[in-house]
Amino acid sequence: MSSLRIDRRSLRIRLLAWLSGIALLVTGLTWLLHGILLNDLARDFLGERLEREADHAIEQLRRDHLATARVLDSASRGFAIFHHLYVLRLGDEVSASHPRWQEALRPLLDSGESLAEVREAGQHLLVFRQPFTLDNQAGVLLIGEDFSRVEAGLHRLHWWVGGIAASLLLLLGVLNLLAVSRGMVPLSRLRDQLGELQAGRRDRLSLDVPSELDSLVGQLNRFMDEIDARLQRSRESVANLSHALKTPLAAVIQVLRGSRPIDATRRQRLVERLEEIHAQLDVELRRSRIAGPNVGRLADPYRDASRLIEMFRALYPAKRFTLEIAEGTGQRIPIESQDLSEMIGIVLDNAGKWADREVHCEIVMEGGLVLRVVDDGPGVADDDLACLGERGWRLDESHPGYGLGLSILNQLLKRYGGKVQFGHSPLGGLSVEIHVPFAKDAP
Repeated sequence: MSSLRIDRRSLRIRLLAWLSGIALLVTGLTWLLHGILLNDLARDFLGERLEREADHAIEQLRRDHLATARVLDSASRGFAIFHHLYVLRLGDEVSASHPRWQEALRPLLDSGESLAEVREAGQHLLVFRQPFTLDNQAGVLLIGEDFSRVEAGLHRLHWWVGGIAASLLLLLGVLNLLAVSRGMVPLSRLRDQLGELQAGRRDRLSLDVPSELDSLVGQLNRFMDEIDARLQRSRESVANLSHALKTPLAAVIQVLRGSRPIDATRRQRLVERLEEIHAQLDVELRRSRIAGPNVGRLADPYRDASRLIEMFRALYPAKRFTLEIAEGTGQRIPIESQDLSEMIGIVLDNAGKWADREVHCEIVMEGGLVLRVVDDGPGVADDDLACLGERGWRLDESHPGYGLGLSILNQLLKRYGGKVQFGHSPLGGLSVEIHVPFAKDAP
């Protein structure tokens, strides 16, 4: 029994259910409307025929009104063949082709309805009423026809149409199944490609898919590119660490293994070596955390900046950190949250280290995200501004406070197509302005 269970989450089952339901609804409504319209069409057709017959009978009466009885007798004989009946009122005299219909149809003589249906004694009659004048006498002629046989024929035809519609509906269901199965082929190919990708037999997904799947395949390929880039960065970080830490670690081990006593000078050199190791580890770890713009997570600049400001206030209690957020910046933006925190944190950390008393941070939206951080510290000379953030500059090798993290900042901005500008702060220290375009504006 478990093998016969229907997977309700299946896209194929959902499409077939919707298509079959819509086809059934449309076919059912069409069949019902067919029955109604067919009945009305037959009624109108017979009504027109009865009207022409009434006009013909009245024309006979006008040519020879003395032959009225003969006309009715002829109509009575014709009724047996054509299932017609006549009721005639001329003045006060009422006559009929058959006596039993004279009383049954008498109410229609005074009715204003030109075409009426009468059910009497198991028969269904369609009766046409035609008023006229003959020798200044008002008259009314009723001509009726047995509608039962026509109705029975229409009923059979309606059910024949219903049977044909059911057959077509079944055929349509089979065609829907074939169409849905055919339409699911690209998804099956995509599933197979994902399996090949997982098994390592494919590097990227093929774009030979319907246009509706282009964005999905493109996004998956971008995610894989990002994963490869992060894997490459991790490998490079490991290689950099291996190369950069080998020499200072060997020096530390040599000192520790030596027989010479460790005096204050040698101790200081050991501390410097270990600080170099710590700084290199910090740089490579922060570099490996760069996510990039294709991760698909959105950052909240107000939340992230507020959290960092509070953290640096506690880290540098003697300095005043202020945050200014422009109106409309509370929305989420297409920057990975960790990357945005890294950008803000690098600049605030350097500003906090070298500010005298004040650090001001401003975030606005101007064609993207704009972050401005100014401080009242010693600043940087004009000749050195262009060198800030270059690869190889470190805190202990360049101007204090503006070397260690700025190379990471440059790599982050490169991933987002952004840029950083250094200048002189109105407060007297350094001004750092970061511009990060959003994905649609990025080069």
